[in-house]
Amino acid sequence: MAKKDYYEILGVERTASDKDLKSAFRKQAKDCHPDHNPGDDEAEKKFKELAEAYEVLKDEQKRAAYDRFGHAAFEGGMGGGQGGAGFGPDFASSMSDIFDDLFGEFMGGRRGGGGRGGSGRERGADLRYNMEISLDEAFAGKAAEIRFPTSVSCETCSGSGAKKGTKPTSCPTCQGMGKVRASQGFFTIERTCPTCSGRGETITDPCDNCSGSGRSTTERKLSVDIPAGVEDGTRIRLGGEGEAGSRGGPAGDLYIFLHIKPHEFFQRDGSDLFCRVPISMTTAALGGQIDVPSLEGKVARVKIPEGTETGSQFRLQKKGMPILRSSANGDLYIQVEVETPKNLTRRQKELLKEFEGESNKETNPESAGFFARVKDFFDGGTA
Repeated sequence: MAKKDYYEILGVERTASDKDLKSAFRKQAKDCHPDHNPGDDEAEKKFKELAEAYEVLKDEQKRAAYDRFGHAAFEGGMGGGQGGAGFGPDFASSMSDIFDDLFGEFMGGRRGGGGRGGSGRERGADLRYNMEISLDEAFAGKAAEIRFPTSVSCETCSGSGAKKGTKPTSCPTCQGMGKVRASQGFFTIERTCPTCSGRGETITDPCDNCSGSGRSTTERKLSVDIPAGVEDGTRIRLGGEGEAGSRGGPAGDLYIFLHIKPHEFFQRDGSDLFCRVPISMTTAALGGQIDVPSLEGKVARVKIPEGTETGSQFRLQKKGMPILRSSANGDLYIQVEVETPKNLTRRQKELLKEFEGESNKETNPESAGFFARVKDFFDGGTA
């Protein structure tokens, strides 16, 4: 019986990328994995077909040979295999590499740097520190000093975890690898060593100070530079300032998250600042000048033209927040609100009534126009 095409088994085109091959195999292999389908011969058969197809196509040279010669590339003298592609003496080892590559995250392993290996050294945990600063401090920048509890390398044992004068020994179960292999069916699975928990070594005489962990807890003091222009939610990373690693492993990182407190006068939008300023009715009508604050610590003078209305904005260029990693600044926007007079004296009321008597549609064009349209609306409705 002719063997099925490997691309057809995986359900991909012949032009599929390595990423497409991996994704297709991962998706189907999970569904028909023997562990999920105990006693199902069809599922096991399909799983073997998938594994065989992927084992060939993931290898650049094997794939090139298969694309040119098909299954014949692995039969007789051309492939040097026994009983078909991928099922020679090294198939179990190949499958171990495949499953470590595809399903390592489900088996408790961590690939790449930072995890446990056979060295027994584990990277320290990252730490988070929440810092609250004022808008003035975000404007100018600051040097802050923080204190926080953390794990540091044990001074007594220099982080080894072993009593002074002794050393950790290689784990007898995994021979220092940190992992053990177990055969299951036709493939081999790697698991974290249960004896050393993946460290690859054991300690016979633990340090009295740290009980073998290689770390002790203390309060650290650290100086942090907050750059000018930081925004709310900014994250600052300090590499290697987190918890010490286990048994001499590298330290984690410290992440500082900034929260900016609300300001009495200003609201922020990116690098721009907004300030709402109340002005008197006479200033709005006659015009004038007002003095407004700025984060520079200086007073900024704004000219108010005659007839200014509520909601009018005035832009002060480069009076806003510094732009991070730049020499430029945003702008400051002054939004005026015309204040209605309250608690008037008798004389003030008399003057306003006198003013009202002198007013006409030229002095109040919007209200005059509005009520004229209202009159026309009702006159037209009753016609």
